[in-house]
Amino acid sequence: MPSADLHHLLPGAWTIQASNFPMWLNGSRLNPRFTYTVLTQEPLTLTDDVSYTTPEGEEKHILGVDKEHAEGFTWRGKGLLKLVASHWSVAGANPDGTVLAIRFEKTRVTPAGIDVIVREGVTIPELRTLVVRNSEHFGLTAEDLAQLTWL
Repeated sequence: MPSADLHHLLPGAWTIQASNFPMWLNGSRLNPRFTYTVLTQEPLTLTDDVSYTTPEGEEKHILGVDKEHAEGFTWRGKGLLKLVASHWSVAGANPDGTVLAIRFEKTRVTPAGIDVIVREGVTIPELRTLVVRNSEHFGLTAEDLAQLTWL
């Protein structure tokens, strides 16, 4: 996906609606969401706030910065996570840019994975059906789809 498109597409809040990441599926992190804000346009650099709620109702945040490169983005954590980095890319989107598939590479502490995210405040009826029927737009294979858990 071209950088100019991502500059307009990514900023804002997104809720994770499907994932194959253990951290979203083990019940200890609920209602996950990503919030991106543009820091610089060239190269595209974003602040990244991953938030979730604990089962006790406490809101937690994982803060970082995403810097675009030829293969996607490199995320680097802030604070205690400054030494942690990961690589991710937008695998695809629906035509109006309200649903994205994000592909994450394996790191030392996390497996490779996929999140399907929806722009916060947008309701997509039959989201699973939309993603499955248009899997090529989202850059997802049949194997990818089979691994997703819908939240």
